[in-house]
Amino acid sequence: MNNRELFLKHVAQTSLSPIGLEIVKAEGVYLYDASGKKYLDLIGGISVCNTGHRHPKVIEAIKKQADEYLHVLVYGEFIQSPQVQYAMLLAQHLPPSLDSVYFTNSGAEAVEGAMKLAKRATNRTQIIAFNHAYHGSTQGALSIIGDEYWRNAFRPLLPDILHLEHNSFQSLESISEKSACVIAETVQAEKGVYPAAPAWLKALRKKCTETGTLLILDEIQTGFGRTGMLWNFEQHEMVPDVLLLGKALGGGMPLGAFITDRNLMLKLTENPVLGHITTFGGHPMSCTAGLASMKILLEQDWIKQVAEKERLFCSLCIHPKIQAVRSSGLLIAIELDSVETNKKIIEACLGYGLLTDWFLFAPNCLRIAPPLIITPDEIKNACRLILQAMDDC
Repeated sequence: MNNRELFLKHVAQTSLSPIGLEIVKAEGVYLYDASGKKYLDLIGGISVCNTGHRHPKVIEAIKKQADEYLHVLVYGEFIQSPQVQYAMLLAQHLPPSLDSVYFTNSGAEAVEGAMKLAKRATNRTQIIAFNHAYHGSTQGALSIIGDEYWRNAFRPLLPDILHLEHNSFQSLESISEKSACVIAETVQAEKGVYPAAPAWLKALRKKCTETGTLLILDEIQTGFGRTGMLWNFEQHEMVPDVLLLGKALGGGMPLGAFITDRNLMLKLTENPVLGHITTFGGHPMSCTAGLASMKILLEQDWIKQVAEKERLFCSLCIHPKIQAVRSSGLLIAIELDSVETNKKIIEACLGYGLLTDWFLFAPNCLRIAPPLIITPDEIKNACRLILQAMDDC
């Protein structure tokens, strides 16, 4: 059997029609398959590879850490330099109230930890989320996912979950002294890139403060410069009680985190002790890679260039088949008339050596979320190929 046949036989499938490329190399903004074909990557591992694939400094840091130690003990017991140094760097670039980092294996696990923290800290049970929001596929995260199609097959899920309308001021009236937390995205990516209105986010912050409800912001997709600032909430002049990170956090390695005030985080250390625990969360290899990647991001001008690159993408994506283009930095949705049209265009793009994708709650929208290092010339070439694929379809 070849690798494709073995993949279909032995690797758990998440859909009946996986992309099926056999990738043998990745570097910068390009992927290479087993036949040697080169692909310009417009999705960056779904907003993971913000500093590109295999940045030399990230690889160097990983090799150095591999020579020292890998896993040594469950999370939170030993002092491990990669965790300490990365937590410190994150805290230095966040508001003072976000100074305690709990590293997890993924963004979904960060969501789970934050939900437990909110219940423990408030002694309340109600968790509020929003329709068309995506926070992961584990049981707790699935319970708050904002689409019944994805939830229904796995019921019963967590009780006392309330889904509200994103960007609706009237919906905020449902937040009360019974609410443990509100979990919101600053940009609803999987809906097809719909940013939260600044005034609405401020009103949400105010309502949570008034009711003693923790405000948890999910920046798993938008963090690390994706929208033109290090954190998207910085654009809205408000601060969450808990910040969720993942995807680009690990520099290409698996890593997530929930971040809050130290005194609040201490609620997980007693009654019960080990109130939240993980074996591999904050793995030294992942923290080393993430630390190196964030340092690179802070040293370079890529975040400052995001707005200009966003404008270039949007100015070039003009075609009769395009019904709308929505963007928040280098997170862009190209809306088409149907799911079928989008699938044909994605397949045609693959033929031209361009990797694109769709959105979970907006399968008629083509996803663009490339590494932030993408150049203007690469953007022009990508848009040319997208339009050519649209002509073909």
